[in-house]
Amino acid sequence: MPNLSNVNRLHAQFQHVSPLFKDTVTKGRVFGNIWEMEMDETISHLWKSDEKLASAVRGYEQFALEIMRLQIDFDRSGVYAPQTYDEANATVYQADGYMSDTYLPGLLLAWYLWPHHYRQTRFFKAFVRDMARSGATKFYEVATGTGLYSRFALQGAQSAVGVGFDISPASCTFTENHLGAFRLGSRYEMRMSNVLEDEPEPVDWLLCIELLEHLPDPMVLLRSLRRMLRPGGKAFLATALNAPNSDHIWLYRSVDEVVTQLHEAGFRVESAELNAAYPGLMPPVVAAFVVS
Repeated sequence: MPNLSNVNRLHAQFQHVSPLFKDTVTKGRVFGNIWEMEMDETISHLWKSDEKLASAVRGYEQFALEIMRLQIDFDRSGVYAPQTYDEANATVYQADGYMSDTYLPGLLLAWYLWPHHYRQTRFFKAFVRDMARSGATKFYEVATGTGLYSRFALQGAQSAVGVGFDISPASCTFTENHLGAFRLGSRYEMRMSNVLEDEPEPVDWLLCIELLEHLPDPMVLLRSLRRMLRPGGKAFLATALNAPNSDHIWLYRSVDEVVTQLHEAGFRVESAELNAAYPGLMPPVVAAFVVS
């Protein structure tokens, strides 16, 4: 059996720091040994001390509670709380303390601890295997967030280098530190840049994970992403449906709405996977697409 001491450390911190979520790690273990080894590896590289791990757990607690409150409001109203992109940018992306202490550690842990998010990472790793088999040499990730997907791409497609784009200083720093901790920084360039204002040259491989719902008009981004992908290239695009968050603006109510926009932007959907957070009539869903 592998040494899973860091998963045990995470469980202990949840018990101590966040009694409300004390069973979170226990529930995650149902995914089996691969989940445990991946979770253990992430903790061992990013949160070596108990103090840093406890801080990440506190960030996750605040992140999760905020989303739970927003979800309750959404279930009652059927709409996201109204805000402009400029408001979200000021209160979230440019708020370094909130991003560094709550949003980014909360999001990174959620990729492992929320079943629908973890299933999406499994779907993405099949995409990375295609990158590796093709001998991919370069990819972009638009809106890196925590850098997790860029890390998976670099680990799986070892002939590739990556370039990440994000408008948040905290996200850029978090991504650089994340990839540096895994000794992947020499194969990655992080740019604090808005691709809608400074569109880069096209590449064969493109990632954009859960950004569409953050914009007032996702079609503007989709058309830009289409131009950033060379003919014959492939992209992994994901978005959230019926999933309120502090910075979600565009409400996708069904997967058909997303597919329609993908087609209108000039993409061809090759495969897709939908993962719901829990059973119900209108649960939060993450929808991921491999497109060309």
